[in-house]
Amino acid sequence: MPLYKTITVDELTKVFIWKVEETFEWLSDGIELTDHCQRRVDGMKSEIHRRGFMSIRHLMAEAGYVDHDLYYDDHGKPHLKDDKYISITHSFNFTAIIISDKDVGIDIEKQREKILKIANKFTPLDEYHTLANEDALIRKLTIVWGAKESVYKILAEPGCGFLQHINVIDFDFDDFKTTTHVRYNGVDRWFDVKFLEFENFTCVYAMPSNSKAKG
Repeated sequence: MPLYKTITVDELTKVFIWKVEETFEWLSDGIELTDHCQRRVDGMKSEIHRRGFMSIRHLMAEAGYVDHDLYYDDHGKPHLKDDKYISITHSFNFTAIIISDKDVGIDIEKQREKILKIANKFTPLDEYHTLANEDALIRKLTIVWGAKESVYKILAEPGCGFLQHINVIDFDFDDFKTTTHVRYNGVDRWFDVKFLEFENFTCVYAMPSNSKAKG
């Protein structure tokens, strides 16, 4: 089944995840792209990026949308014409979208050792000294990165730094959720974050918090 997973977050928020196993030709069949998106896919050199791009249009169809319902603002942030909120992500052979009546962000990342080399650029590493082993550290750092990426997608604030301005509250793997705080350029906001792991990938999604004070 190409549709890998559907998550009902609440009555107005859903996550759709696709495992990309089909050919570009199969994924393109019956999909009509806007001129903007056609130019984007035509310019992609990577076959997995092209296939991922088209798989997202199938996810949109699962949610009742077509490519012409989608547009991008000057920051590259996607929007839906019916004023619902959408966020889009792609990593290797997985793609996902989240659609809601509130602003949302989503990120999928493959769990890789590479994150250990860049961790100090996006989070204080001394917070994770209690983790049992390297695999656990890779898992946690991937969740933290995904949380910050998801929140950044909501804010779309150029200059907002992952290390300096976005703080992820510590969590246990079994929680499957955490909160994130952003203080930057007049923004002082909390976000609820949830995460799941599958096939050595991590999916994280965020939305404005209902329980924390927001500026």
